[in-house]
Amino acid sequence: MPGVTDTARPTSRDVARAAGVSQATVSLVLGGKSRGRVSERTAEAVRAAALALGYRPNLAARNLRLGRTRTALLVVPALTNEYFARVYTGAARVAAEHEFGVVLYPSPDGIGPARDPFGSARASLDGVIASSMAADALDAIGGGDLPLVMLDSDPGAAGAAGAGGAGGSGGAGGAAGSGAAGAAGSGAAVTVNFDIADGMRQVARCLLGLGHRRITHLASAVDTWTFHVRAATLADTLAGAGDVVLYTVRSAHSVEDARLAAEHALTRPGPRPTALVCDDDILAAGACKAARRLGLRVPADVSVTGFDDLALATAVEPELTTVRLPADEIGGRGMAALLAVLDGRPADGSDLPVELVVRGSTGPPPAPAVT
Repeated sequence: MPGVTDTARPTSRDVARAAGVSQATVSLVLGGKSRGRVSERTAEAVRAAALALGYRPNLAARNLRLGRTRTALLVVPALTNEYFARVYTGAARVAAEHEFGVVLYPSPDGIGPARDPFGSARASLDGVIASSMAADALDAIGGGDLPLVMLDSDPGAAGAAGAGGAGGSGGAGGAAGSGAAGAAGSGAAVTVNFDIADGMRQVARCLLGLGHRRITHLASAVDTWTFHVRAATLADTLAGAGDVVLYTVRSAHSVEDARLAAEHALTRPGPRPTALVCDDDILAAGACKAARRLGLRVPADVSVTGFDDLALATAVEPELTTVRLPADEIGGRGMAALLAVLDGRPADGSDLPVELVVRGSTGPPPAPAVT
């Protein structure tokens, strides 16, 4: 094309000359800001010229000019959980589409305070995405100066106190409220949550519909918003049935701890529960193991439900009835929200829908023994 040497790296000026437009127009088109400002015909001419010339934006110069590193930090409680790997996959996919990088960082103390991984995160990052953690756990990273997007996390005291959601038991009444509305209370620019309350309602209604009235909640001992919501919603939904006995036993987050907790629930004095509602699939796997060790059949003697729909849910036998949480989708939505905040655009903080997947681990309760 005219005006371009064979040895020089093509510049935006070369693209402008080839397309017959100004450099400002090239900047708008290739910067993704041409909608409503440049005709589609002109934008297509610019993109075609850039492709023909082999033009690539100088990202280092652009980042320096904008004062950005084009890097986001994703903080998770653990790297060993498949759920958080899926969150990262979704976030990284959206980041790559916008020429951003994502650094994955596990909090050394689980949901507790996360240390600044770079010594000065503010100088190394554009923003932080935190999955399933408390807002104050991020205080050490950026000192509150970096944009923060929280996933599957407390939308803030103001939002949680006033919304309808799960019904107010245990302080989780606003569980299903919009994340964006309550974000200010948590220090986050925006929160993106699953409709956790609806997921647990689906579990409870499924078991009630099968005829279960003696139900034990195998609850996670991890003290986070998402597990508080599950407990409050389960209690509220079952209370509405009127004749249900609900017992709660807590467990640390491992198959072995869940097995021990489930064995306690299944052997304690009184009528045995006919269903175990577990806060996630790992706890459900432990519950199934406990039932087998006690000589009980799943679901003929006791039904078991999980939450998350990890690969584990279809690895156990019978396969788990569980709530599917699209972790990759929430990761992508979180990254998109951070990009919107950085660009000064409204971020989508609406709740993501979830789905109950019914499999072989649930069935009607056993018939009463004939005396």
